[in-house]
Amino acid sequence: MNSFIGILGILALLLAAGGVIGLTRPSHFSLRWLLISAGLVLLVDFLLTRGYGLLPSLIWGGERNWQGMIVALAATLIVASTPAFGWRAAYLTPVQASGGLKPALLVSALYMGFFLALALMFPNEPSTAENIAFQLTMPGLMEETFYRGVLLLALGRAFTGRVNLLGVDWSWGAILSCALFGLAHALGFSRGGFSFDPPTMALTALPSLIAVWIVLRTRSILLPIVLHNFGNAIMLLV
Repeated sequence: MNSFIGILGILALLLAAGGVIGLTRPSHFSLRWLLISAGLVLLVDFLLTRGYGLLPSLIWGGERNWQGMIVALAATLIVASTPAFGWRAAYLTPVQASGGLKPALLVSALYMGFFLALALMFPNEPSTAENIAFQLTMPGLMEETFYRGVLLLALGRAFTGRVNLLGVDWSWGAILSCALFGLAHALGFSRGGFSFDPPTMALTALPSLIAVWIVLRTRSILLPIVLHNFGNAIMLLV
């Protein structure tokens, strides 16, 4: 129940912020796509949590949420396969846009260097083989496919105005997708109240801005998947 209330809080923030932004530029706003985006967030959260505990666990044992991640990834790919989305439109392609790969690789190297430095400065306790395998695969595959793929496309259609900055066309949808990613990690509900962790928000929402820039520059989620899994796993390997 706490997880369900938590996601309702996140969706309330999305709809409130999206509604205010939409009112300022109604000609560049689609309420339909904002509601679709909210529905997608709820669907993925439902699957990640096994229907908030209502669905059976088919994978016994282990310390990581393999089942939730795999099912949520499968659902995201199914959504991306529909005519309303499309894999290439949702950036689910290894093909890099012309002229986008070189600057993206430079930014990726800086990104990896930053997380390597964090890992060296704040080493973790030795981890299990399962946890390392999980961090090297599932977070990047599932979360990038959803947040920087399908959800980014949906929110981009909800807010059609664009501003060119650092070589890519930004929309309010791109910013909101990063905020949602941060809130998914930093905002929770327990013991009758909401809690918010600013450092977690910063360490998730800010890197996601880099990932969105890479996606918009390369038109592909390939590099963000690699970077996401690197950032998660390097803390366990160094």
